[in-house]
Order: sequence, then C-alpha cells, then structure tokens
Amino acid sequence: MVIVCVLIALAAGAYLLVSRIQPILTGSGCQAGTGRAAVSLEPQQAAIAATIAGVAHQRAVPPRAVTVAYAAAMQESHMHNLGYGDRDSVGVFQQRPSEGWGPARKLRDPVYASTKFFEALAAVPGYQQMPVYRAAQSVQHSADGFAYIQYQRLAARLTAAFTGGHPHSVWCWSPEPSHGKANLAAARRQLGKTFGPLDVTTAASPRDAPALRVRASQPPTGWTVASWLVTHAASYRIREVHYAGFKWRASAGSAGWTSDKGANTRGEVEAS
Repeated sequence: MVIVCVLIALAAGAYLLVSRIQPILTGSGCQAGTGRAAVSLEPQQAAIAATIAGVAHQRAVPPRAVTVAYAAAMQESHMHNLGYGDRDSVGVFQQRPSEGWGPARKLRDPVYASTKFFEALAAVPGYQQMPVYRAAQSVQHSADGFAYIQYQRLAARLTAAFTGGHPHSVWCWSPEPSHGKANLAAARRQLGKTFGPLDVTTAASPRDAPALRVRASQPPTGWTVASWLVTHAASYRIREVHYAGFKWRASAGSAGWTSDKGANTRGEVEAS
C-alpha cells in the first residue's frame, strides 16, 4: 500500500510538472512559448504577465527586470491579482500599504503595482548582475528570500515570450464566443495606461470591421503589444489580432498564431 501511494504521488507530481509545460487545450487557457519551452497559464495569469511586460516597455527596463518581476509575482501570488495576503499585503506582488507601497486600492491595479515594483528594482544597485532570486528579494524583503529560486527558469521563459524575444508565442483560447462589438475605445485607453505613448489609430480593417492599429517601431514591441491584445481579447471582445504575417483568431484560439495571407506590411499590430 505504501509503495502504491508513493507511485501515485510521484505520478501526480509528474503530471503537474508536465501540465505547466504542455497545456491541456480544454476550457479557457493561455500558452506562452512553444515546444518544450511552452508554459500553460490561466487567463488572468497571462493577462497580468502581458501587463507587466507592457509596463516594462513604458519604463524602458531591460528583459532582466521583467524576469525578476515574473519570479516575484509567481512566488507572491502565482501571478494573480489577490485582494488579500499576509497582514495588509495585496495584489500581484503582495505589496503592503503599511510599508509605503501605496494605497491598497491602487496596489490591486496590476499596472500600478508593476510600476511600483520596477521603481523599487531600479533603485537596487547592480540588480542586472545579481541572481534573479537576490534581485527579487532586494525589492520584496520576503521572510524567505530563497523562495524565488524555484521560479527563475519559468520567469525567463515567460520573459522571452511576452517581451517579443520569441515572436508569435503567446495565445489564448476559450469555449465561449464573444458577443457584441469589440470595445476598441476601452482597449485603446488601457493600452495607453499600460504601455505609455503609442502610435494608435482606429480605422476600418481589410475585413471591413473597425480595427485598432498600433504602429510598432521594432518587432519585439509589436509582439509585446500583440500578446497584450490576445491575452485581453475576452475583456474587450476582440476577435482577431494580426501582426507581421501572422494572425490569431478567438474562434480558433487553441490553434495559436497561423500564417496570415492578407498580412499588412506596415509594421502595425491590428486588432478587431
């Protein structure tokens, strides 16, 4: 009986490990990365990861900073926006108002929380040369500073996917179709809040539907924006995202990004 129980426990552990790498395409979910580097995420986790990458773009911080932020967010909340925590800590990074991070209502906004995290990280001398776990601990001042080690490798994979290092490698799927028109005005406002100034226009797409167009100066920026739009598609009823010869469709989300025969060549991310 003991041997059987041990085998079941080992099998369960192996399943959990594999399920983080090879997503099960049922229900709602998201994937970051491809092949053996793929990571499965819940929709909220993916949306928060995309937001952290967007704020990193706004603040012009290096990918290393994003990796540190992801390791901290995974340890503190498993990349969820928590309304509770130890003592008065809240939000993605479990930041405490009593420790000077800001009001709880603002810390529950992932954009604000990420901004505060990057501000604190920038004040850590030589953080880019530190191990990821030490840099995270220098910001978080956790009771167990070594806890961030377990997420270093995962955080690096997420950084490559969400900051455009690995193009067209973030997508989501849902069994529920979006109803009603896409709320492009709200998406545009939130893009500006997250990424800062962007060259954004709204016009008809080649498919005769209103479309949001974001001009990207560099491909990594374009893929960071595209990842944000895909991971927030359900919130704004976005059905399609097109960029750099690829397209993602909500109706076939689990297929990921596919070749786009009608691709525009103007360096624009298009959402409709």
